[in-house]
Amino acid sequence: MNILFISKNLIAGNLAYLLKKEGYTVKLFIEQKNSHESFENMVSKSQNWKADLDWVGKDGLVVFDDVGYGRTQDKLRKEGYTVFGGSELGDKLEMDREFGQEIFAKYGMKTVPLKDFDNIQDAIRYAEKHKRAWVIKQNDHGSKILNYIGIFEDGRDVISVLKNYAQNETVNKEHVSLHQKLKGVEIGVGRYFNGSDWVGPIEFNVEHTEFFPGNLGPTTSEMGTLAWYDTNEDNLLYTETLARLKPYLQEINFRGDMEVNCIVNEDGAFPLEATARLGTPIVHLHSEIHSSPWGEFLYAVASGKQYELKWKKGYGIVILVAVPPFPYTKRITENLVYNSNIYFDKMNERDLKHIHFEEVAIRKDDLNQFYIADSQGYVLYITGMGETIEEAQEKTYKIAKKVIVPKMFYRNDIGTSFSSEGLAKLKKLGYL
Repeated sequence: MNILFISKNLIAGNLAYLLKKEGYTVKLFIEQKNSHESFENMVSKSQNWKADLDWVGKDGLVVFDDVGYGRTQDKLRKEGYTVFGGSELGDKLEMDREFGQEIFAKYGMKTVPLKDFDNIQDAIRYAEKHKRAWVIKQNDHGSKILNYIGIFEDGRDVISVLKNYAQNETVNKEHVSLHQKLKGVEIGVGRYFNGSDWVGPIEFNVEHTEFFPGNLGPTTSEMGTLAWYDTNEDNLLYTETLARLKPYLQEINFRGDMEVNCIVNEDGAFPLEATARLGTPIVHLHSEIHSSPWGEFLYAVASGKQYELKWKKGYGIVILVAVPPFPYTKRITENLVYNSNIYFDKMNERDLKHIHFEEVAIRKDDLNQFYIADSQGYVLYITGMGETIEEAQEKTYKIAKKVIVPKMFYRNDIGTSFSSEGLAKLKKLGYL
């Protein structure tokens, strides 16, 4: 089978590499021009994915790994192509936070105030008028550089941060959202959907977005994730959130991975946002948890069919191995890490299965040598599983010690705070 894999900025690019390893003929299109070098000599490239539609054909599979293509996905399906990804109104659920909260409320989920703004000044005026603890967010899943979680109940720190943004000519016209801060345990609920029904088990995940161990520092796209699968469709967290979206996903013909991130406390489960696509780095952890081949699974979901996904029980950990200038997205011309070799010290083939690439390529003159092929800082991901969170950590970090990347860094505590606090709290509240 031919597979045309379309990616905006490689959030699931390694999946194209795995599909090739499964024996499929794969072409990878990368929209972001500065990332075109990634996966060189690893996967065949498409220079124009629309021109390759005849190549993939109606018998092949078209995979989109990101939002922003929803209208195109709907059109391709009507034309008879088998498409894995989202849909136009699936995209809107993630990319328009205010709309997302309206949909959550419509389908019986608990929400708190959220408002989108076309510019920073409007956000300042709103926060000054409505004094409470706010979280500053941006629509879409791109840069997290403006995100900020307020501390003071009167919102004075948020107002100060917004005023600082307003003085910066490069960001003062950015669209931002203010979302009322909630206290509790943050946890996500995800599952694949085939246009009419759920496919596979329920996924629970705990993101770690702060830069430093101990949940300190600026908010990043994500430093790592803890996750596990479950088949209990009566689980309270699932029934109060994601399960309620089924009629909406049927209505919009969504065929992909859907996840809702929540805050859970004594008052219930409150959805914060939706991820209407293959998420990163959770997609790499799916590769660790799944035993079934990706090609069969993606094709079934895209075709609207059921599929008996084989998967491993236990907890999974995925960590991001990054380099400067991460967590800030601006490329710097004096970047000294780009084109550096990556070494896997004393690794065997079994260890290498736990490595998942993003800004990586193989040298043309040495097909055994990986190197850093971009300058944003997202190099690769490492995954591991265990019967307990602690065992999953031990296995993952054991492999991390064998990875040698110049100036690399990663968080060494993914899953720790949830193991010591969050898990017990959710069990006490009856959600796990």
